[in-house]
Amino acid sequence: MQNLQTTSNYETDFPSHGHGAGPGHGPDARAALDSSPVTGAAALLRTALDRCRQYAALTKPRITQMTVFCAIIGSLLASRGAPDWRVVAWSAAGIWLLAAAAFAVNCLIEARVDARMARTARRATARGELTRTQTALVSSVIGGAGMWVLYTMVNPLTMWLTLATFVGYAFIYTALLKPNTSQNIVIGGLSGAMPPALGWAAVTGTVPMQAWLLVLIIFVWTPPHFWPLAMSRRDDYVRSGLPMLPVTHGMAHTGLQVWCYAIALALVTVLPWAVGMSGWPYLLAAIALNAVFLHHSWRVHRHYSDEVARKAFAWSIVYLGLLFAALLADHYLQLAGIGGE
Repeated sequence: MQNLQTTSNYETDFPSHGHGAGPGHGPDARAALDSSPVTGAAALLRTALDRCRQYAALTKPRITQMTVFCAIIGSLLASRGAPDWRVVAWSAAGIWLLAAAAFAVNCLIEARVDARMARTARRATARGELTRTQTALVSSVIGGAGMWVLYTMVNPLTMWLTLATFVGYAFIYTALLKPNTSQNIVIGGLSGAMPPALGWAAVTGTVPMQAWLLVLIIFVWTPPHFWPLAMSRRDDYVRSGLPMLPVTHGMAHTGLQVWCYAIALALVTVLPWAVGMSGWPYLLAAIALNAVFLHHSWRVHRHYSDEVARKAFAWSIVYLGLLFAALLADHYLQLAGIGGE
């Protein structure tokens, strides 16, 4: 405060000595400084960086990372030994671009809904800071780039499957299912479950039964992963007008569904071992991970609180990462002649 007062006195007293404001002092000098080329360039840079951050947020980076992670797991599990890392890298890049484009379309379509929800009201599309034209243009550019990468650098099958996944999420799920049925996350979950099959197709050019087992695991995992979040955000979804299960059928029914799907997931995750795709190390890991998942799901069902739901949601993300990591570790143990049947 003393320094501010000293500066103020200096600027006030200076003209009384008959020298005027002097170069570099007073409001006119500050205005000139603010309009200088250097300051103007800095302001433009800040604006550009803010806009880039807004565009990046449209792509939902954390969800995109999980999508690419599952695709890479599919690529590695499809490889007998070391994969062609160039194909893995190009496929990860193409899948990332198309997934990012799909999430941008999701934000575009749901801008008005997002504006009514506390969790999403800060999105640039919800606040009107990005126009529909800007969002559509960005989605088209990165989506087109993703298609080009997959078609030219990987293979056409991967491109077409990823494009179908894009359409399934961006339009069928977001525009048709989500606003019209409480089973939106169940039916639409197929598009979100596809990444392992995309990664598998990238390195082999085929999508065999093993790849579809990975898809099935994510498909069954999705409802007990998402519904606890929807339960903890029930009031938000009431304001949004979306027919999420806790809104249409109540909290007790949703908690029961979380528990039932968790049981189904525990059974489905045994299938890789049952068909000989994995060995005992994976099975033991799956049993341990499912025990924790079932514990959280039971608490959501019988001892609900928002904190319990948030913990269940957080664990479900960790669970999927560890489950797929266990599959991958088991895969390489089998290649080394360890941990088989």
